[in-house]
Amino acid sequence: MKKIVALLVFAMLGFGAMAQKFAFVDSGYILGKIPAYKAAQEQVDKLGAQYQKEIEDRYAEIETLYNNYQAEKVLLTEDMRKKREDEIITREREVKDLQVKYLGREGLLFKKREELVKPIQDQVFNIVKEIAEEGGYAVIFDAAASPNMLYTNPRYDKSDEVLQKLGY
Repeated sequence: MKKIVALLVFAMLGFGAMAQKFAFVDSGYILGKIPAYKAAQEQVDKLGAQYQKEIEDRYAEIETLYNNYQAEKVLLTEDMRKKREDEIITREREVKDLQVKYLGREGLLFKKREELVKPIQDQVFNIVKEIAEEGGYAVIFDAAASPNMLYTNPRYDKSDEVLQKLGY
């Protein structure tokens, strides 16, 4: 799907390519040179690992409960079996809810990433926009986000210009 969209964009722009100016940046390179971004990303990664470990630990507890239940199942009364099964099911639901709370689309990790990383990304985007307007570029591609760029002439790479305007 990405390739089709990219081909359509290139085809539409191809008709006016003689009059248009194009450039590219490598957002991965740019962000990698910004210490605040690295620190924010490390903090988000550390928090993500912490959340993941907590979830894995809880799943391990549930697995232990289930294994113990299986081993003792023949010795339990019907009421005791039902009670243990319900406990295991309840704990599984709790862990799944916790997983959504931490790692879901609107979870705590997503919110922390928005809080720490997005302002830096927005700042980079605004500089790219400024360079595009100053240089009269119709399009500035992101080489890091588009694997469809088979060749790029370094002459049109504006990544260092973005870093310079950001003060790095």
